[in-house]
Amino acid sequence: MKTYEVFLRKGGKEPFEHAGSLDAPDDELALLLAREAYVRRGEGEEMWLVERAHVLVAQPELLAVNADKPHRHNNGSVVAARRKARREVPGQ
Repeated sequence: MKTYEVFLRKGGKEPFEHAGSLDAPDDELALLLAREAYVRRGEGEEMWLVERAHVLVAQPELLAVNADKPHRHNNGSVVAARRKARREVPGQ
């Protein structure tokens, strides 16, 4: 058995949203089961099924705040102070 993640989109410019998971022996049966379980009342106009083994999961370290790039989040005073300090260094 394979586990599939089901994503639905209601239409228009709406984003796909995770609707749930299901287990099925193959892709064809997964589509049928997903249709019966998640869209039989018209809950979505489009459906994606993704085999869970193909889902990439980011490690927490990758999602941590990127503190080594202070130039991306400042009001200009940090950069100005750094430039001023470099100008005041003798011999440069």
